This record gives sequence, structure tokens and C-alpha cells, in this order.
Amino acid sequence: MNSPAPFRSIALSAAVLCAAGSAVADPRLVMVEQPGCIYCQRWDAEIAPAYPNTDEGQFAPLLRADLRSGPPEGITYARRVVFTPTFILIENGAELGRIEGYPGEDFFWPLLGEMLGEHTDFEPAPAQGGK
Repeated sequence: MNSPAPFRSIALSAAVLCAAGSAVADPRLVMVEQPGCIYCQRWDAEIAPAYPNTDEGQFAPLLRADLRSGPPEGITYARRVVFTPTFILIENGAELGRIEGYPGEDFFWPLLGEMLGEHTDFEPAPAQGGK
């Protein structure tokens, strides 16, 4: 039996709202950047290709934001962003922690892991092969 059109419309609207809300509710890593930022470009070259495939990237998917545009809709920063890139850990639309600047890939991963471990229930997968 098919639902009357108004009920289908209400159900669809509720599903869309729930899906939209969950995108901000889950942990996200917001990268605040701006055009011409050399350190943003370095991060894009050194980290961005691998990020979505890492434990960290799976746990806190990347969301990019332009410095001049302010926070994405539904997100509040704890304080003004001054430097780019700035990486802000968000959950339920609120800032949990941040990394200001890009210190290079040798330092970025440990800083990110520390921030995730301190503010969330993130646990990286155990290293394999004795690493």
C-alpha cells in the first residue's frame, strides 16, 4: 500500500534532515585555508592524497573551509582562525581542538593522533609487520 503524498513528503524531509545533521554530528577535521597559502599547498601535496585512506581520515573526514568565508554552516569555532592552514577537530558542530599551521608530515600525523586521542574515542589500528 502506498503512503499518501503528504506523508511521503514528511518522511523524506525528516530523512534529509537526519542525514544533514549527522554530517556535522560526527567528528570532522576542518581545514581552514586560503588561496596562495604555500603551507596549504604543501599539505595538499604531502598529506591530502593519503588522508581519506588513513584511520584518522576514516574517523574524522576532511571538510575544507575558506578563511574569509568563516565556518561552514552548522559549525562554530572556539576562537577566530588567524593562520592557514588551521586544522580544527569538530564534533556536534563545536570545536574540540586545533592544529595551527602545517609543521610538515613528520609532525602532522603525531599531532593529529594526539588531538584525536585527547578529544575523542579514536584508537588507531595496531601497526602491522613490527612497525
